Amino acid sequence: MSDKKTVSYLIPSSYGEAEFEEKRSRFIGRVWPVEEEAEALARIGEMRSKHYDATHNVYAYIIRNRQTRYSDDGEPQGTSGLPTLNVFQSEGVFNVCCVITRYYGGILLGAGGLVRAYSKAAKLALDAAGKSIVRKWDIILLPSPYSMFERFRLLVQDHGGIIESSEFAADVLLQILMPVENSAVFLRKVTDISSATVEAEIIETVFRAVPS
Repeated sequence: MSDKKTVSYLIPSSYGEAEFEEKRSRFIGRVWPVEEEAEALARIGEMRSKHYDATHNVYAYIIRNRQTRYSDDGEPQGTSGLPTLNVFQSEGVFNVCCVITRYYGGILLGAGGLVRAYSKAAKLALDAAGKSIVRKWDIILLPSPYSMFERFRLLVQDHGGIIESSEFAADVLLQILMPVENSAVFLRKVTDISSATVEAEIIETVFRAVPS
């Protein structure tokens, strides 16, 4: 089994979109998970083409351990692109691209109003996308007697694990995702709870995104 030093970070779970109106200006926020800068640039290009008639198409993206970019796209400097980027930085989200389209409604929002509106659009779009945690997990098989099922379920939960599947037969066979740094303690507690009558087994270690 490979080195179990834990590295974890958040990414968008999926595409997310949100729209609202602020003093007659229409804001449309969109968020995508991306792995490479080329993907982010493609998404930005798509939105610029789709909303060619928009007043602004502001964007921000963060590619983990690589590029971080943003653009005000004609809005006053510091009022749109950077606040959008700050939403993802404050949430600890990586591998994300966000484009916020604005159709001007004829009423000036002022610098503070723009910061709030773009931050709101980014946050709503991220909420719509959801967040997943990417980390190293041990996949554990746990054959649980029915009498211990509820205790083991709570034990998994208490140690940050996730029950991926439950197969009900003579016993309940649980397949569990457990953060690698918690596996040793979890296995010891399984032994303690069952008085060594149940043996859980780590069958694989994976690096995977799981909804948080």
